[in-house]
Amino acid sequence: MSARTLWRRWVGLFEDVEGADEPHYDPVHLATVLISCMVVIGALYWLLWTLFVYEGGLPSKVGPFLAVLIRAKTLKEYGWLGTPDHQGLFEGWLANLVALVLCATLIALLFKADRRAVRRSR
Repeated sequence: MSARTLWRRWVGLFEDVEGADEPHYDPVHLATVLISCMVVIGALYWLLWTLFVYEGGLPSKVGPFLAVLIRAKTLKEYGWLGTPDHQGLFEGWLANLVALVLCATLIALLFKADRRAVRRSR
């Protein structure tokens, strides 16, 4: 190999011309994918945290709610004083229910999209 051939190969590494068989990476598309992934992960984290952790989570409120519903206990026994700032054990129930509705809606939409994809593939 001559020095000229080596020099051309060396300079070719830094040229901006890409071959047709090389994949093209657009920085804007890559940034969009990364930011979208972070947003989706953050939304999923918020949804699950609100459903299972916020103010004790929804699972800790189901049993006492059923006990109140069948009149085995009263709301006052669970710390409910009738005001928005004194809800006792049921503190944060509205946020837990909103997270439950959003989670159920998301699961239903994903299930529907999956069924549609299965039908198309047949």
